Parts: sequence; structure tokens; C-alpha cells
Amino acid sequence: MSFINPNPFTTRPEINGTFGVVATTHWIGTAVGMGILERGGNAFDAGVAAAFTLQVVEPHLCGPGGDVPVMLYDVREAKPVVVCGQGPAPAGATIAHYRGHLGLDIIPGTGLLAACVPGTFETYMAILRDRGTMRLRDVLEPALSYARNGHPLVERACATIATVAQLFREHWPSSAAVYLPGGQVPEPGALFGNAKHAATYARILEEAEAGGGGRDKEIERARRAWSQGFVAEAVDNFCRTAEVMDVSGRAHKGVLTGEDMARWLPTIEDPIHLDYGSYRVLKPNAWTQGPVLLQMLALLKGFDLDKLAPTDPEFIHLWAECAKLAYADREAFYGDPKFVDVPMQTLLSEAYNAERRKLVGDAASLEQRPGRIEGFGGKVIVKSARQAAAGAGEPTFASVNSGHGAGEQEVSRSGEVQGDTVHIDVIDRHGNMFTATPSGGWLQSSPVIPALGFPLGTRAQMFWLEEGQPASLAPGKRPRSTLSVGMALREGKPYLVWGTPGGDQQDQWSCQLFLRHASLNHARPKMNLQEAIDAPAWHIEHFPASFWPRSARPGVLVVEGRLPPATISELQRRGHKVEVGADWSEGRLTAASQDGRQRKAAANARGMQGYAAGR
Repeated sequence: MSFINPNPFTTRPEINGTFGVVATTHWIGTAVGMGILERGGNAFDAGVAAAFTLQVVEPHLCGPGGDVPVMLYDVREAKPVVVCGQGPAPAGATIAHYRGHLGLDIIPGTGLLAACVPGTFETYMAILRDRGTMRLRDVLEPALSYARNGHPLVERACATIATVAQLFREHWPSSAAVYLPGGQVPEPGALFGNAKHAATYARILEEAEAGGGGRDKEIERARRAWSQGFVAEAVDNFCRTAEVMDVSGRAHKGVLTGEDMARWLPTIEDPIHLDYGSYRVLKPNAWTQGPVLLQMLALLKGFDLDKLAPTDPEFIHLWAECAKLAYADREAFYGDPKFVDVPMQTLLSEAYNAERRKLVGDAASLEQRPGRIEGFGGKVIVKSARQAAAGAGEPTFASVNSGHGAGEQEVSRSGEVQGDTVHIDVIDRHGNMFTATPSGGWLQSSPVIPALGFPLGTRAQMFWLEEGQPASLAPGKRPRSTLSVGMALREGKPYLVWGTPGGDQQDQWSCQLFLRHASLNHARPKMNLQEAIDAPAWHIEHFPASFWPRSARPGVLVVEGRLPPATISELQRRGHKVEVGADWSEGRLTAASQDGRQRKAAANARGMQGYAAGR
């Protein structure tokens, strides 16, 4: 008897159970997280264990030297919170140093100059200490074991290593020693380990457990080993002494110090929100790009999307035009709220978006059109792909006052060395929810620190070196990160956590999942989570990219080849510069939800890595 899939866009069933669910971008991370739940851990234990494991098995996508936003729902508090694991710029990272002393007009996307304070370890320790139940060894041992004993290296990691192999051989010998075993690019599926990475975590565990006193004291000693002990000392020494080749074509020393690491701690913040029908959608504040999803929803509420199929050209056109407006406002207004006033209440208000919505017409816009909010904002800096590639020419500006104007990604079309991200969603049997998007510290971002076995991150490339911008570089300031996590309440109850890797595309793909799943006018989901993930997807590249070389591609709409030909033709007729990619090329979403006792989860089939599990 043959089986006929009733939905040709669905690759696998939505996971459905009552005990707990885990979804991550790698099957090993999912297995580790689910194993923690089975051993009696809660969602916070499982999320931290999965995060440490993904640092090992997806080193081209995240690492200990990177950063992470986390959103949690703890049933004991009955409120969602954001944990900011985005480390700030070092004390020595000033515009004067980069422009005046080094002669740079943009922060290099690789090397040591773009390193912020690594935010992951302290963040995971704070979550484990305050909300977890298990000891440090319980959650760190799986990652340590995979680093020590090896794991099957995924094809995309091998492809990334191949792209930077010559760079490693000629300029980054410490990276070559780890990622080119025997001098060769490893084969997909080959067991791959990182002995130095394992040794670093083994030493942290040894120091943590040396003094006794229970889990809280162990976690505190682990924290000291990281931010005030041997890890910080190794980072400090490497940044002071190593001259590292980066994409500027010159070698530079870093500015990050051990003192920068010692004085930083993750912070707990309230999320911001937008109400969409029976849903309250939650995002971190404007030190991430997260609010852009909320503004897209605020704009799209003015159109009756429930009447349109998600592959209808009108649906995609309206979505793309609203996304352009929201991303223009991201460029003009977003920055670290500790340093700049971000008019978020206005940006998400009905009155403001009703005016912005009037700019959406039948034809595709090719302009950068930030809104006007008196006393706020900067300029949208537009650098063409040609200027960026040539490294010459002054960028043009779209003024926020006039209203008129001119990736966490894979290795890009032009060969620039960029990275991507991972994502984790967990809901346990108690109703606790954990969602995180770790990134940075990619193997291709910066040389491996020989004493530690992993590189630093390059998140500071998201700062501008122009004075007066909301996202201008300043010591102690958080970059306006692309990293984003999402949570939604339904009828006031915690319901959904979801997210994706993808740099500037993260909130684009996350918005599409939400719109396919959630209805503005009806309580019942339109698609289940797996269907919403598997449906054909797309993204725009209209706005200035967050990653070096910060170029924009006005009007470009990249779509999966599975979109109906008639849809593609109509989008082209309306003026979109449509680029058709592979059939399964857009997004790496995962998601988990709860409704009463039921726990559901789903993960992306694209890339043959993501998996959801539960029972």
C-alpha cells in the first residue's frame, strides 16, 4: 500500500507529545537536549546542554567566543524574560582608534578588530544557576565528549573549511592545526574532534569542582575561570601579541582585553511586544533586529492576509514591501537602548504604521524609505555592491528626516568570509520554555586561540564608524545584532517559541513562519508548525547588510524555486528583482509550542541537519 502525502510541502510530521520537546538546527544538539529532559532536567538545563553541544558540532555556525540572545518563560515567575548574552564593544574600541589610528572606514568582518566581549559562557552559567536543576558536569559533559572523541562533520562545515583553507595555511596557522588535520580539508561524515576545545572545558570543570560546596559554588568557580581566570588571560594575551590578517588586507592586533571580560555580565530584560489577533508576539529590544518582525506585523495587520495563500504573489508582494519599510526603520533608529533613545513605542504604534502603510503600492519600491520621528534617528547608509567590492567610493545616505533616499549567512556569492548561526527551542513537561540563537566565534571568523582551541567572534562589524548614528561604535556599547529569538503568547498563555539562523534574514523567515501558522482573525492555526516551516520561502536583500562589506541590493527578492512560475512572473512584472534559488534553500527554522498538556515541535529539513524530538 503506497502512502500519498496530503501536503506536498510537508517533509515530516509535527512532533506531538506531553512530556517535552526539543528542536535545534543539528540532530546531535536535539538528541543531547532531549536526553537531559529524559534524565529529569528542565528546559533550561536542556537548552544550555544543547547550546554547548552545538558549539562543538557546528563550529562554522557558533562557538564559545560568540554571543547569544535567549528568551525564557519560567513557570515559577509566570512571565517571559530576555537574557542578553550579547557582549559589548571593548573599552579600546573607539571610532578614533579605527579611523584615525588604523585608517579604516569600516570594521573588518574577520580577524581580531571586530571582537566583542564573548557572551555565551556567562549567559549559560547564569541561566543554569538561576533556573536550572542539574550540575555543571551534567550539561557540559556531552559537548566535552564530542570535542574529545569526535563527531561526524556535516557537509556545510567541510565546505566552509574548504573556502578558508588557503587563508588558514598562509595566515592563520593555529586554525590550520585544528581544522586541516593532516593538512587536508576533512571529508563530510568523518569523525572530527577538537582536543584543545575539550581541554578548555575539562579544565573549567576541574577548577569548578575543586572546592566542593554544591552546584552554585561550582558554577561560580566556572564563571571565574572563564571571565577572570585562564580563559580571559589567554584571550588577553592573544589579542595583545598576535597580528592577524583580516579582510582589510592588513594584519591587526585586537583591542579586547581580559579586563573587558571581567567586568561584563549578562543582563535580564523585559521583552517588547506587539499584539496580533489573539497572539502577543515577543522580541528582544533594539540591540537586536528583533523588533523589525514586530513592525512587519504592525504594517501587515492593515491587509487581509488571511484571504491569501502564502504563495500568492499578492501575499509575497505585500510582505516584501512592508519588510522594506521595517528594515529601513531598523537602519535609521535601532541601536543599544543603553546608549541611544530608540522610539520603539512610536515605531510599533498603529498611527505610525498606518502612515507608513500608505507607501505600499502595486509596484516594488527600489528606495530606502525610513520614517520620520522628530528628534530621533540617523541615516540609512547605502553602499552599493560595486563600491563594497572595490573598497572605494563614498556611500550615499537616505535621510531619516526627508523620508526619501537613494549574513550570519553562508559564504557569500562574492566569496566574503561570513558565518551563520544555530537555534534551539525547548519546552518541558512543566511548561518552561527556552529559546536561543547562539552565533559568532565561527571557525572562519578569526584565528583559533592556540591555548583554548576556539576563535573569537566578529560581531563588532555591525557598528558603523560614522559618528552620530544609533549604531555607531562606542566602548561598552552593544552592536545592533542580527541575532533574534521569538516567543508568542496565545490568549495570554505561553504558546510558541521559534527562530532561525540567517543573519539579516532571521526575522524575515521567522515572520513568514508566524504568518503561515497564526491567523489575525481566527484562533485556529492555519498550518501546523512543520507545514509552516516547510512551505516555500523567500527573503529580500534591499537594505544595507549587517555584515562586512555592508552592501545593499535594492529591489532584490530571492525566492525558492518551488514557488509557482505564475507567482514569480507576477512578482517580476511588479518590479521585484527576483532571483530564483534552489527548491529548498531558504531558512533553517525550528519551533516548539504548548497547548494545555500537549507539546509540539518541528524543525527544518533544508540542509539535512535540523531535527525535532519529543514524547
